[in-house]
Amino acid sequence: MSDGVKATVDCHVKILNEAVVERAKQAGLDVLVYAPHFTRLPEIRDQASAYSDDDLLVVPAREVFTGSWRNRKHVLAIGLSDPVPDFISLEAAMAEFDRQDAAVLVPHPTFATVCLSETDIAQYAEMIDALETFNPKHLPFHNRRARALAREYDLAPFTSSYAHLSRTVGTAYTVFETAIDTETDLLEALHDPAPRRIAHETGLERWETTASELAHLGYENTWKKVDRLFLSGTEPTHPNHIAYEGRFDDVSVY
Repeated sequence: MSDGVKATVDCHVKILNEAVVERAKQAGLDVLVYAPHFTRLPEIRDQASAYSDDDLLVVPAREVFTGSWRNRKHVLAIGLSDPVPDFISLEAAMAEFDRQDAAVLVPHPTFATVCLSETDIAQYAEMIDALETFNPKHLPFHNRRARALAREYDLAPFTSSYAHLSRTVGTAYTVFETAIDTETDLLEALHDPAPRRIAHETGLERWETTASELAHLGYENTWKKVDRLFLSGTEPTHPNHIAYEGRFDDVSVY
């Protein structure tokens, strides 16, 4: 996979299928971090394993939706050994990530209503392994703000395609100056943190990606979808689901 000198990592994609894998390989990626919405960790692990091969490592991860739907804060955790549900308090999620020694990444900081605020970042800076300084959904001022936060709180940068659409995979990635051939290698590179640089497409292609992903975001956040997914309390990543054995009942926000 990597050449022993560097590894190109798309640090956050939402979809995984043959088309995604083909596009990732065409883009020269070594690693995909797969963190689909509202899917339990065992299923994510199974899918990541099924699509990994000698040319592409797929690493399972969870983007946990902390807080309520109206005030949700997304945190990306890599290296979880035990499942963590959505819709628990941010404090509880961060404590669980710390217990499991997961790598904690901040996707799309201060963006819309789905992110950690600067106050959150300041509070948990010592627990955060990296902050996303470029996201294809961002407008330029969002990315400038993210870079400023990374500098202010001395946080390592990362980027990702944050792909909800297969065409977006590989349009932004992090180049680590170290070999990454296993999930453990990636965790070590994030915890260290290893030297890296941020790479992404520019020009018209960049804005086409932004437009298509923002359009998809509008669909994804409809209340109809929310009603369908979360009101019964039995969905896979709901904290009251039987799979969590009541461990998160006292920190559930629903």
